[in-house]
Amino acid sequence: MAYTYIYNGTLIDGTGSPPVANGAVLIEDELIVAAGAVGSITPPNGGDVTRIDAQGGTILPGFIDCHVHVTGEAFGSQDPYASPFTYHVLRTAHYAQKTLNAGVTSVRDAGGADRGVQRAIDDGTIPGPRMQISVAMLSITGGHGDHHSAMLGYALNNPLQVDGVCDGIDGVRKKVREVIRAGAQVIKVATSGGVISPTDNPEDAHFTLAELETIVDEARMHGGIRAMAHAQAAQGIKNAVRAGFHSIEHGIYLDDEAIDLMLEHGTYLVPTLIAPLSVLKAADEGLRVPAYAIEKTKRVIEAHQESVSKAKSAGVKIAMGTDSGVGHHGTNLEELALMTEIGMTPMDAIVASTKTSATCLGWQDRVGTLEAGKLGDLVVFQGDPVKNIKSLAQNDNIVLVLKGGQTVKNRLSR
Repeated sequence: MAYTYIYNGTLIDGTGSPPVANGAVLIEDELIVAAGAVGSITPPNGGDVTRIDAQGGTILPGFIDCHVHVTGEAFGSQDPYASPFTYHVLRTAHYAQKTLNAGVTSVRDAGGADRGVQRAIDDGTIPGPRMQISVAMLSITGGHGDHHSAMLGYALNNPLQVDGVCDGIDGVRKKVREVIRAGAQVIKVATSGGVISPTDNPEDAHFTLAELETIVDEARMHGGIRAMAHAQAAQGIKNAVRAGFHSIEHGIYLDDEAIDLMLEHGTYLVPTLIAPLSVLKAADEGLRVPAYAIEKTKRVIEAHQESVSKAKSAGVKIAMGTDSGVGHHGTNLEELALMTEIGMTPMDAIVASTKTSATCLGWQDRVGTLEAGKLGDLVVFQGDPVKNIKSLAQNDNIVLVLKGGQTVKNRLSR
């Protein structure tokens, strides 16, 4: 048995409990044995024990991003058609590594990653966060996920990827079966239009309530698989909640009725506050951002912040997500500072990005908090995130990352 003992740091365990000064975590192989004050934990004498001095930093659970697209970035400086398809596949390894280096040890991929990407990470072929995958986003014809007329300069599509476009009761039921056959562990559906797609509007609902109920019903028949909704329009949000969707992604136009429904059904909100800011940032960087995407982003950004703030005040369960891939990978923890701007405390934002996100993914028994019996996913941050939450986003401040008890990043001075 191999042990890892991390000590001499302030412990924030992800449960919302107050920080523990001079804390420590003991990991046996891949599982946490104990976490708490140094005096309460005794590492084994002799044997295979790796001791890591946190050097006064903050010891936290590995962060969890409930909404990423690890296989690409929407906006680039060059025409994607000029690059071979295999180039884009191999870039996924780079994006996954950047995500892990940012301290994000688990993600829910909201479209793009397939069983092959997941397997390559799981067996160590490439470094990256553990993944829950949706494979492809279901969309109506001409909707947010219909790339037939997207005109965004997408490179050649993966010939093995499922086309998520579907319509009608029979069509959506068959499409759910297809994405599950391809490895989907969660069903992603666009229940409204979006910002970076050219032929639809974020204010418009997509799919009928009956179609959405069919999607949820079919998913539940396959081992209780849950559904997540790209939902920006108020009616698209309400239709998804009524149909039984587990989480609402973005939630730009939440009204009081939608918030009440989410509270009634226990629906999670994954705000992705950074996503619209990433569109404008990409434009400022001179990347290839279509004019319509900039116009729609400016149209929604204020409503987005107001909606999430109202949901937070009402008590809606909020989990962290970034829509990483719209912006640059590895910037995930910028989301936490944005969460504090809509009314969360820094500790609220940390819990939303660890414990609450784990529960949203159904992984609360595996990750999300530093507690005995859970996987040894852990980061050491060089600073105090409660006093300066923005500094979490500086990747150089993430000086240690463990995933399943294995050190995958170590910038601590020796």
